[in-house]
Amino acid sequence: DWSSDVCSSDLDVMCVENTFKKGAIGALHNHPHTQITYVASGKFEFTIDGEVHTVSAGDTLLKQDGVMHGCTCLEDGILIDIFTPMREDFL
Repeated sequence: DWSSDVCSSDLDVMCVENTFKKGAIGALHNHPHTQITYVASGKFEFTIDGEVHTVSAGDTLLKQDGVMHGCTCLEDGILIDIFTPMREDFL
């Protein structure tokens, strides 16, 4: 299970807070947005462009536009995502 809160600006940047429960999966996907993910809490396993990274609170990840990525939540947690350009599909 996961949930999101979204805020955006007229600067074509968007910030999204995603709350995950242990075992939740962010399926592999890509999009035409650069994405920076900050791990606010919890522990996650991310696959980015075929490479696996285990991250926890305080870690940051960069996902370039078009790159396949996804995650599995290993411990309940919160991810803060910054997108540019804005993810209009989230509004």
